[in-house]
Amino acid sequence: MSFKFINPESLGMPLGYANGVLTGPGGRLLFVAGQVGWNEQQKLSSDLVEQFDRALANVITVVEEAGGTPQQIARLVIYVTNKSDYRSRSREIGERYRARMGKHFPAMVLVEVKSLWDDAAKVEIEGVAVL
Repeated sequence: MSFKFINPESLGMPLGYANGVLTGPGGRLLFVAGQVGWNEQQKLSSDLVEQFDRALANVITVVEEAGGTPQQIARLVIYVTNKSDYRSRSREIGERYRARMGKHFPAMVLVEVKSLWDDAAKVEIEGVAVL
């Protein structure tokens, strides 16, 4: 299984994501449901960066349980309840991201939403992996 990242020159070089991801022959798709930053006891930190880190870890846990690796994640959708807070903490969030994903930047989107299922959740991440 291989990925080819599609980044048309006319769109400029994306920073921290790919404009498109083309998968190689074969492979199965794993759709990962939205994961909040719950720990094993389904408790949330009140800190956005901690929630982001744990939510991403939870996505990776699902991928690994299915037999994959973080580098097989082709798409992430990140929902946040406060885009300004996310932007202001983007350096810390980026450090946590790279600690878990390295320099693997799949197709990504950030969406600001009014609220999430768990009222204390500040971020939720869903993904698609190709295994």
